[in-house]
Amino acid sequence: MQETIKRLSNSAVILAEQLILLAILAATLVAVTQEIRGMFTAEKVALADLFMLFIFAEVLGMVGAFYNSQRIPVTLPIIIAMTALTRMIILQSKDIAPVNILFESAGILILALSAWVMSAKERISLEKLRLRERNADVHQE
Repeated sequence: MQETIKRLSNSAVILAEQLILLAILAATLVAVTQEIRGMFTAEKVALADLFMLFIFAEVLGMVGAFYNSQRIPVTLPIIIAMTALTRMIILQSKDIAPVNILFESAGILILALSAWVMSAKERISLEKLRLRERNADVHQE
């Protein structure tokens, strides 16, 4: 009985995850369509528009990465946050105090360092996993 409940709850979580990812995919595609339509309507493409499209591409990449590997690399949301902060600086740079631009830039630097650390950690983890697999293969022979 307990094993059945565990299996059903696991299936429910996986189904919910898949439905949420499909909703994110659909909403992102709608947002991309709206953004492109807005650029054509305005007959102008601003740098902020390009950053927004880049954010959408990163979100789509994150959904694709999950479907390919069943996990989301931690660096992808960090990169999306960096892009969003960059876009915010571009949109608000004329209307905010210079010190706020410095704070936002510091935020980007912190996120960049975090992405670098997480990438290095992931590479080290993958190397450890490969070594364990090689050692397991050697011990089985």
